[in-house]
Parts: sequence; C-alpha cells; structure tokens
Amino acid sequence: MIRSLSSESSAPTPISGSDKRSRRMLRILELLGEHGQLSVQELVEKLLISPATARRDLSDLDRQGLLLRTSGGAQGNPSMTEVPVHLRVGKSQVSKQRIAQRAAALLPPGPYAIAIGGGTTAAAVAHGLVERQQLTIVTNSLSTANEISMLPNLRVIMTGGIVRSSSYELVGRLAEQTFSAVNIGTAVLGADGVSLKGGITTHDEVEARTNAAMIRSAERTIVVADSSKIGRATFAQVAEVGEIDDLVTDDGVDLEVIDELRSAGVRLHVITTTAG
Repeated sequence: MIRSLSSESSAPTPISGSDKRSRRMLRILELLGEHGQLSVQELVEKLLISPATARRDLSDLDRQGLLLRTSGGAQGNPSMTEVPVHLRVGKSQVSKQRIAQRAAALLPPGPYAIAIGGGTTAAAVAHGLVERQQLTIVTNSLSTANEISMLPNLRVIMTGGIVRSSSYELVGRLAEQTFSAVNIGTAVLGADGVSLKGGITTHDEVEARTNAAMIRSAERTIVVADSSKIGRATFAQVAEVGEIDDLVTDDGVDLEVIDELRSAGVRLHVITTTAG
C-alpha cells in the first residue's frame, strides 16, 4: 500500500522497580526457555532472590500454566506459545514508549476515529493519546479500554467477543462484527512477528482473524512492534506485508530486513533507543 520512506552478561543482576515481580517472572520463563529446567537454587543464584521468593514465583507461574513444577524446581511448559500480556509490560519498555510516541504523532489532528488492538506497545499508543480531543477509539483490548475509558475527552467503543486470557483481548465473531460495522481512519496494532514472507503474524488464529477485520475497517494501518518481532513469523497470519502502511520499530532491527520491507512498499519509522 505505501510507498516511501519517511551478549548478555553471565553475572547476575539484581532486579528492582515497581514492576520488578513481573519482570522477574518473565526472566524465569526466559531462563527456562534457554535451559529447559532449573532448580530453585539456580534461580536464587541467577536472580539474587531468596528461596522463598523463587518458590512463590514458580508456584504462581505453575498455576497460570506457564511452567511445570518439578521436585526442587521447574521445567518449561512445551504447550505455552506466548507470554501473558501482564508479564510483558516491563519488557523493552523504553523502546515501546518511544515507538508509541512516534505512532501517536502519525495520526492527523482534529476529529478522527482509530482502532487499537491488543498488546503492550499498542496500549502504549493509547496512553499517548490521552490529551487528544474529538478522538474516537474502537478497541478489543480490555487493558486499553480500562486505561482510557474514564477520560471524558475520548469516545471509547469496546467490541464484544471472547476474552483471551493471555492477552486480555476480545476476539471472535462478535469482535469481528464490531469492526465490520464501523469506518476507521487508522488501525493501530501490535504483532508477534512482521516479515516479508509471513506478513503480520500472531500466535493465535482467532486473534489473527479479529485483527484482519480491524485492518479491513481502516483506511490506513500502522503496525507497532519492537525490533525483536521484526524479521520473524509466528503461527497465524493477520495480513500480507503489503497491507501495512506504516511500521514503527526501534533501531535494533536488522538492516537487511529494513530493506526488504521498504522494497515491499512499507513506510518505516525507525526510532533511536541507543545512547549517543
């Protein structure tokens, strides 16, 4: 559609911050992905936490079906395909905030209607629009709606649908019908993968169909995704890469992938996250 351009240290590092538990639990899942199985003592040494904290985190992750407890530790759950959105909030936070700011700046001023999908980066875009006037936001994201629905200057429309517990999104026929019933200026959505061959992809085929309905309702599509998602493809295709108008990502993306996407007509906006 458009068109033109506009090594991890082995030493353990203490984790701190207001969302430190979410980031710690996310790190546990990452470590299990790397090693397959870990003992409580290994987690204590790698994350600089107490044995009681390690056991409590493992129990909570086990209850969510994100890992399998073993005697004295845990192993990865092979059926888990994606990390729940509540654990992803702190990941690549600086990149996501800057990506969101750039995406919000791409929207025209004045009365306008947009659709915003699920995911932490898309939610950050919504947060960047809280001062806008005469803006209608149609969303299938429970977390996004919860954050902006009380603002009197925004008109927020929530789709129906089935709740995906891992992403807090409403998906399925009711969500698709909502998007089909409205005319949207710009759709803003995240992705689990963006590549020349795979297009826009996600882990779940029902979510993919819902996002496809969002794109069909819009005159323009902006995809927001940090560089870890670019150049990869996951299970279910949302749309071909040619259906993306603008892709906003960070400067960790591979230059060869940038050239491929530009050659397909995608307008890239690469924000700087590195110092200097």
